[in-house]
Amino acid sequence: MSPRRSYDQYCSAARALDLVGDRWTLLIVRELLAGPRRYTDLHADLPGVSTDVLASRLKDMERDGLTTRRRLPPPGAAFVYELTGRGRELLPVIQALGAWGAAELGERRPTDAVRAHWFALPLLRALEGEGLVEVGLEEGEFHLRLGAQEGPVYGDGPAPVEADARLVMDAATCEAVAREQLSLTDAVRGGRVTVTGESTLTKTLREN
Repeated sequence: MSPRRSYDQYCSAARALDLVGDRWTLLIVRELLAGPRRYTDLHADLPGVSTDVLASRLKDMERDGLTTRRRLPPPGAAFVYELTGRGRELLPVIQALGAWGAAELGERRPTDAVRAHWFALPLLRALEGEGLVEVGLEEGEFHLRLGAQEGPVYGDGPAPVEADARLVMDAATCEAVAREQLSLTDAVRGGRVTVTGESTLTKTLREN
């Protein structure tokens, strides 16, 4: 395990960057906000990271108290990584960074990888209230846990139980909402987002 590098500055921002300033660390946090993940799943959803760098970052994050590693019970019997409470506190940091970086997205480049669940956290910023929301895009599906105080805030794939609301939209609409060029309310009103379900959350999304 590599020794932790430090800016050696008595500043909270510098201390924070001592822990999460290395390349890939915050993107690993982004993935683990979906809940426990196996190493192979993390590697698949972090295109461009080498196996050595990913392993090193995970060890550093475990040492620094941001993640833990545990073995799943049989028949899984695989190791998974998950955020600690301290690691989960990075959610608003990731949210703020995503909001700040929205202006930098521009047009999708030919070399840009994309995963449907990468839109989860930007959409989470656009939704209020509590409940389970399932989202369908051309690239795939993911679900959001609005108002979750602990545990995963989103997940890849369909919701594990019946969702309170389901949103269906095309990639262009989702990108516009993620880049804050279009509000979710206006997208629903304009017919660019289809909302289904019978919950209070669904009615709120339709009537706002």
